[in-house]
Amino acid sequence: MGQNTVEKATLGGGCFWCLDPIFTELTGVVGVDVGYAGGTEDNPSYESVCTGSTGHAEVIQIAFDPELVTYEDILNVFFSVHDPTTLNRQGGDVGTQYRSIILTHDEAQHETAGSVIKSLEAEQFRGAPIVTEVVPNDVFYRAEEYHQGYFEKNPNQGYCQVVIAPKVAKFQTSNSDVLK
Repeated sequence: MGQNTVEKATLGGGCFWCLDPIFTELTGVVGVDVGYAGGTEDNPSYESVCTGSTGHAEVIQIAFDPELVTYEDILNVFFSVHDPTTLNRQGGDVGTQYRSIILTHDEAQHETAGSVIKSLEAEQFRGAPIVTEVVPNDVFYRAEEYHQGYFEKNPNQGYCQVVIAPKVAKFQTSNSDVLK
C-alpha cells in the first residue's frame, strides 16, 4: 500500500449486496463494508431500513488506496454498475433505501462527485437526468454481519443467481483491466 492513508468512499446504488462484490474486486480497494447511511434513526436494523421509515439508504463504505485507484475512478465504476436516473429504485428493488446516493467525506470528494455528474449529464448518460443525491457523509452504520460479503457467502441464493451474478459477470468482462 502507498504512503498515503487509506481513504473512504460511501455510495448507495440499490441493494448493497449488488455493489459489494463489484468493489471488492477493484484494484486499490482494501475493504468494503455494507451498511446504512443518510437517515435519521440511530443504529438502524435491516428490518427498520427496509420499511423506508428511517430515511437510510443501503450503502457500501469502501476503503481504498488513492495511489492505486482514484475517487473519480471509483465514481466512474459506481455510475457504470447502477442506474442513477431512476428515483428510489434499482430494477425490482423499490424504496428510498435503494436510492442513488454519494455520501462525501470532504469537500474534494463533493467537488469530484459534482464534476463527474456534470460530465455524465453533458454526454446524456442513459438519456435521462441523473437523480443521484450528493450529501456530506454523516454517520455510517455497519450492517449486520450476515450482510457482509453476502454474495460470496450465498452464491446459490435465488437473488444472488438472478440479479447479482449477471451484474458481477458483466462488470468483470468489461473491466478486467481494473480488477485485482
